[in-house]
Amino acid sequence: MRGYIARHIAQEHSFVPDMWQKLAKPEKLIYLDVSYAVSMQRRPLDMTRNEFEEQNRRLAHARQHADFYLHTDPLTPAEVLNRVSEYLQK
Repeated sequence: MRGYIARHIAQEHSFVPDMWQKLAKPEKLIYLDVSYAVSMQRRPLDMTRNEFEEQNRRLAHARQHADFYLHTDPLTPAEVLNRVSEYLQK
């Protein structure tokens, strides 16, 4: 299997919806989604639900243009990796 370069783009959305296209120019855009409740269980952050929802709103463009979208709430990290790997190998 070929190696892949992954980037976290949460900070690339700011107030420019398509910033991810301008800075990262990804070959494939994979959008891993999570609910606020599960996000806080997995990795508690100093973020209110409103801030979380605002970040999701700002990421809407990336989510709409993703080559692969995966809602991760019910999945383990290994399951997420497997599903993404399966997608990339197709």
